[in-house]
Amino acid sequence: MSKHPSPPEGPVQFEPEFIAGVREIFEHKIAFNALIGLRVEDIDGVRATGRIEMRPELVGHFVHNRIHGGVISACLDAMGGLAVMAAIGARHLDEPPLQRLHRFSKLGTIDLRIDYLRPGIGDNFRMEAEVLRLGSRVASTRMGFLDANGKLLATGSAAYIVS
Repeated sequence: MSKHPSPPEGPVQFEPEFIAGVREIFEHKIAFNALIGLRVEDIDGVRATGRIEMRPELVGHFVHNRIHGGVISACLDAMGGLAVMAAIGARHLDEPPLQRLHRFSKLGTIDLRIDYLRPGIGDNFRMEAEVLRLGSRVASTRMGFLDANGKLLATGSAAYIVS
């Protein structure tokens, strides 16, 4: 088998052990994600979704109780990384789950762009991300930050080093 097999064409069903490992890394071992309360909703090897609850510590504009733009940026960056983690996991389905989880150690953001479209006001927010391309060295993603009603508040695009 080649060093970088082709990823599956569509969504995949991951083993519970792999999903639990990704959640542990994303929600707990990445301390900043834990600090701001990011949670994984779903990963399928192509897309990733997550959520965050609004808290007083996340306010960026106290008069309007808006979420801080840096929190939005961090959420979108993290979700792009999560989508890449899932895509890497899907690319190597022939490996045991724990072996795939070790592949994430070299993942890092190399470029990030965020466009703020509307004020982030609400009790909770949803994030979604998809991998546009997973190469042998770099992955490209696009992300969205939405309010509880599904209104798009911010978009992002990013590149991540994967090897």
